[in-house]
Amino acid sequence: MSDFDYDLFVIGAGSGGTRAARVSAAHGAKVAVAEEYRVGGTCVIRGCVPKKLLVYGAHFAEDLRDARHFGWDVPDDCAFSWPRLRDNVMKEVDRINTAYTTTIESSGAEIIHQRATVSGPNEVTLADGTRKTARTILIAVGAHPSIPECPGHEHGITSNEAFHLDSVPKRILIAGAGYIANEFAGIFHQLGAHVILMNRTKEILRGYDLQIRDRLLQISMMKGLEFRFDAAFQGIDKGEDGCLTVHMSNHEPVTVDLVMFATGRKPNTYGLGLETAGVELDDHGAIKVDDDNRSTCASIYAVGDVTNRIQLTPIAIREGQAFADNMYGGKSTKVDYDCVPSAVFSHPPLAGVGMTEAEARQKLGSVKVYSSDFRPMKNVLAGRDERALYKMVCDGETDRVVGIHMIGPDVPEIIQSAAVAVKAGLTKAQFDATVALHPTMAEELVLLK
Repeated sequence: MSDFDYDLFVIGAGSGGTRAARVSAAHGAKVAVAEEYRVGGTCVIRGCVPKKLLVYGAHFAEDLRDARHFGWDVPDDCAFSWPRLRDNVMKEVDRINTAYTTTIESSGAEIIHQRATVSGPNEVTLADGTRKTARTILIAVGAHPSIPECPGHEHGITSNEAFHLDSVPKRILIAGAGYIANEFAGIFHQLGAHVILMNRTKEILRGYDLQIRDRLLQISMMKGLEFRFDAAFQGIDKGEDGCLTVHMSNHEPVTVDLVMFATGRKPNTYGLGLETAGVELDDHGAIKVDDDNRSTCASIYAVGDVTNRIQLTPIAIREGQAFADNMYGGKSTKVDYDCVPSAVFSHPPLAGVGMTEAEARQKLGSVKVYSSDFRPMKNVLAGRDERALYKMVCDGETDRVVGIHMIGPDVPEIIQSAAVAVKAGLTKAQFDATVALHPTMAEELVLLK
């Protein structure tokens, strides 16, 4: 008989924790999962899923205007109901939450709807004071939005609250220039808000290819979004009318109806009790782990955003799968973090995989870059000047494709297939030898000059 209550105790039922729990249970382990909020985690409950649904909803603003050029009689005063969109999105979140819960329970794992903290190398304490023991503990608690320390910061919201607003603000200032900031900027702009993006530095979407993010900046400004660069918070004042005046460095104050912080995310390690088991954190508060997801405590592992490696849902899922297979499935699996595709669901979206042009020049020296700068057929007929840009970065010595970067309609859907080719190490010649599928935007990938 086991000396522990469970073989595995998972803290956090997000994407990584759910995958690890159900696969471990399928391998025969006795598993419990503790979740203090709702099953599904950031992605399902307050992240990529509801945000993508808002992106779909917001895109109808342009699609309805464009539809007139395609013969549809769409009225100029076409009405939009934010409460209807918001509530329908939340209904879908509820559905997926139920599906995740069913998935865990059907695997044989036990769900404990309480907060759990670590109280020893093999022990956790639940919110009601109950203590449980486990041979192995997996931390999969994710991360939370970071809020700048400035006077009046309590008047702002984060992406967590953005899904539950009573109405779309007339004027909104979004602090940050990463993917969350740019995605919500596009959403609120399309839904009728005047959007100001404020950032501490001079650039947006650091880590993406320079030409691609410059194109998004140009298009965003052309659409009427405002940008405040080299701007640090100095304070937020709330007036008697409820309006917020934001004071920032290097710029005049601006008055808006809503301030949203999208200034990064921090691992949820505070108050988790990790020090009781000797689990070390890095300078950002993330759990330090090795290639097998093991922390500095031999019995405690961690996956997902709490490790701050790559904060993407598919990465957390792969890490959870690898953990379960290694621990209980008799396999030796490690997650490969090379050539991970990513996308920003801005308006228009951008996506990339592999090395940017700058990274390739620094690492490889000899680089060849192929590109296509074009106006999508739909935009032409709609009278929209917005242009797409596709880039292919190749090793100058071997012709191997080391990166593909794109901005334009539907590029996140296109980049997934392109990522397979980059991962496989295909060459530009092999792309050229592939017959184009016409008329599509994706055909540009095999016609790049």
